[in-house]
Amino acid sequence: MAVLWITDDRFLDHDTGRAHPERPARLRAVIDGVRRADLNDALVPTEPRMATDAELLSVHHPSVLHSVQQVAQAGGGRLDPDTVLSAESEAAARLAAGAGLAAIEALDDGVADAAFCAVRPPGHHATPVRSMGFCMFNSAAICARVLAERGERVLVVDYDAHHGNGTQDTFWEDGRVMYVSWHQYPFYPGTGGLLERGEAAGAGTTINLPMPVGATGDAYLRGWEEAVLPAVEAFDPDWLVLSAGFDAHRADPLTSLGLSAGDFADLTEAIIRVVPPGRRIAFLEGGYDLDALADSAGAAVAALAGTEWRPEPATGGGPGAEVAAAVAALLP
Repeated sequence: MAVLWITDDRFLDHDTGRAHPERPARLRAVIDGVRRADLNDALVPTEPRMATDAELLSVHHPSVLHSVQQVAQAGGGRLDPDTVLSAESEAAARLAAGAGLAAIEALDDGVADAAFCAVRPPGHHATPVRSMGFCMFNSAAICARVLAERGERVLVVDYDAHHGNGTQDTFWEDGRVMYVSWHQYPFYPGTGGLLERGEAAGAGTTINLPMPVGATGDAYLRGWEEAVLPAVEAFDPDWLVLSAGFDAHRADPLTSLGLSAGDFADLTEAIIRVVPPGRRIAFLEGGYDLDALADSAGAAVAALAGTEWRPEPATGGGPGAEVAAAVAALLP
């Protein structure tokens, strides 16, 4: 299967400083990992485009755009203690948000079967009213909102180790979008509890799988197969938007989960089956050990391409199996 490979050197211009974990070397590691997976024949290089103000405002309050513009135009600075901007960061963030929109346009034209947006900064912590957690604009949420506004039912799946609070907030009352997240819990940003399930028209369309320290891939897959998949099938999505963060890897310096590159291959392969080819879009989110990031991204993009690349085996035997039963008990 063909995969749109959407990236740009301008993502490297988002300079967070030498000591910051969300650094340009992350993107280089992803590119290297995909190269090592020998996927060149499957990749369709595609340029992202800048998201317009109107597209950003489909998710974010004008104050979010104003804050990013103000700091970037001043030459850089901090939006919060974690979120550092340079002069070029607004352009990179607009380009990251526009990558998903370019993916929709190309997939609509039948150019490929899936898309992987190798972008930075990440986006899933950016809420409608606040940039935070390394994130300025929520690229995955903007992509999902555009699809929902044209009448699609959208499944957003997030396997980053940190809960995507921004994405959850965006669709908390929106029944057109189902949000599913595995994440270390309790952990930054402090959201993503089992009982957080949406409200109003979105009641029941948020599904959180709060995983304990050391959780392994078998517990993730059990949660998907026994709890999430029946709910997803009932929701019957038209499109999948995947927040592909790889910081749940056991080598990641910021987290304490137990996954491997083989687990990301398994998870991605299982998740993409719920929508047909041509309606699958993935975004790079977290992942801060460069070797683990390279291996995991390569494994995930290979799964999008319908092939297999496993630089390390899947994991099992860790904690977290009980989460599947806890989630299933809350679902209809």
